[in-house]
Amino acid sequence: MRNPRSLAFDLLVAAGVASLACLPIFLRQTPRPLMWLGLAMAAALLVRRGRPLWSMGVISAAALAQVLFWGPANDPLPYDLAVLIGMYSAVKYSKTLRGGLISGFVVIIGIVIEVARHSDAEHWWQQALFYAGVCGGVWLMAYTVRQRRIYVAGLEERAASLERERAHLARIAVADERAVIARELHDVVAHSLAVMVVQADGGRYALDADPEKSRQAMATVAETGRAALEDMRRLVGVLRGSADSPQSRRRITLAELEPLVAGARSAGLTVRVANTVGAVDAPALELAVYRIVQEGLTNVLRHAGPDAQVDLDLRRDGDEIVVDLCDSGCGGTTSAEGHGLTGMRERVSVHGGTLLAGPRAAGGWQVRASLPVGTPLPQAVAG
Repeated sequence: MRNPRSLAFDLLVAAGVASLACLPIFLRQTPRPLMWLGLAMAAALLVRRGRPLWSMGVISAAALAQVLFWGPANDPLPYDLAVLIGMYSAVKYSKTLRGGLISGFVVIIGIVIEVARHSDAEHWWQQALFYAGVCGGVWLMAYTVRQRRIYVAGLEERAASLERERAHLARIAVADERAVIARELHDVVAHSLAVMVVQADGGRYALDADPEKSRQAMATVAETGRAALEDMRRLVGVLRGSADSPQSRRRITLAELEPLVAGARSAGLTVRVANTVGAVDAPALELAVYRIVQEGLTNVLRHAGPDAQVDLDLRRDGDEIVVDLCDSGCGGTTSAEGHGLTGMRERVSVHGGTLLAGPRAAGGWQVRASLPVGTPLPQAVAG
């Protein structure tokens, strides 16, 4: 489909050439068949944008017929301006510059013919210089416009590519954020529900024998549920885009490991903790350590059986934080890697660390994660 503006302009150009071919005042009493050559040139200009070489070929053939069948007195005629327009179009609109070079070569041949037909031995160079100046100027102008069009098209393509790249990066960022939120939801829901199920079962069994312990279990269930609902509310706020301020996202630090361990102990686990990590000025790293410990304790609650014993060792090893969690394995373990271990591996890989998880030879299960820290910090005294 042609641009209406460019189509109207081409019609106007073709009409101008046709008028030069038809008006007797411009034809200087030339033979009538020459008018038809001028009209053929005008018609060829209608397709000068889409088929520039085809248009230049028709115009060149008409100009050659004018030279072959009529004498020098009948050229150049006003409508021969179509030759310059055709050459300009071939240079500007051809897919490659080869079309422009071909059109220029054809015009050079025409200049040689005209100079040979009209000039005498003394002044031929003046006419040759005039034709060469006019035609060369038109060719160079068309070449400049062509390069400008190529440059602008390159800028537009680059802008479009950058826009596509930004959209692609935005989709990647959205996918990464969804993956992060999915891991957070899994950690919050899995751990909280595991504690609540264990406490609810314990409270149900102790309801008649020890009402006080049953009440404590129900209180733990309620407290765990409220904490889980609060975390869920924050994550849903992030999804809805309402969590715009940094304060809306709760920062989890290593200091919150103590309540986490306390909740696991209240669920019936025996947890021995050795923490010599100390202060870590890296919120993302602290969150990763916290979630790894949370997922490890959740897996123990779900798979290690009742009265399981857990050894949790957090220490600094050079420029790394090492999380070592082992359980006694009183119950069964799962052989397939679920979402929990997958989330652990993703968190560790984000920080460039390593994760080892599997059964121990002495029984039970072990999870060991090593997370690099940028700058070593002084170790705290073991408590």
